[in-house]
Amino acid sequence: MRQTTLPELVARHPLLSGLPGDAVEHVAGCARNMSFPAGRLLQREGDPADTLYLLRRGRVRIEVHAPGRPPAVIETVGPGHIVGWSWLFPPFQWRFDARAVDGVGAIAIDGACLRAKAQEQPAFGYALLQRVAALLFDRLVASRVRLLDLYATDGRA
Repeated sequence: MRQTTLPELVARHPLLSGLPGDAVEHVAGCARNMSFPAGRLLQREGDPADTLYLLRRGRVRIEVHAPGRPPAVIETVGPGHIVGWSWLFPPFQWRFDARAVDGVGAIAIDGACLRAKAQEQPAFGYALLQRVAALLFDRLVASRVRLLDLYATDGRA
């Protein structure tokens, strides 16, 4: 049985599927296949942000810390989603923890490498940025809905 190559795995991920030209090769050149057992952190708030994770299997909790309280779960994402976009924005520092809920398989893409390729190939960089921005927008809207649910009242004073 033939093993799936890294470029094939990259090409299948929804973030990159259908990108023009040799975009898959650009990304695959910066990527490695990784796995994380349940409970392992993929990223820790405050650490240098250097990786974009394309989730292939398993679930990841995005968590935020508040003093004197357990971590609050902001969102849980699974296969087909991404984790980590702080590699794209200075000061390149993680703003949240990301923890494997169960066994996670991901394509880990080196952020500095990806930024360099995006600068060298502006059409690729623009297409990638459009897709990441669309995901950011979707997550922002979803967070707004969760906040509305959290702070909704039943109409009684």
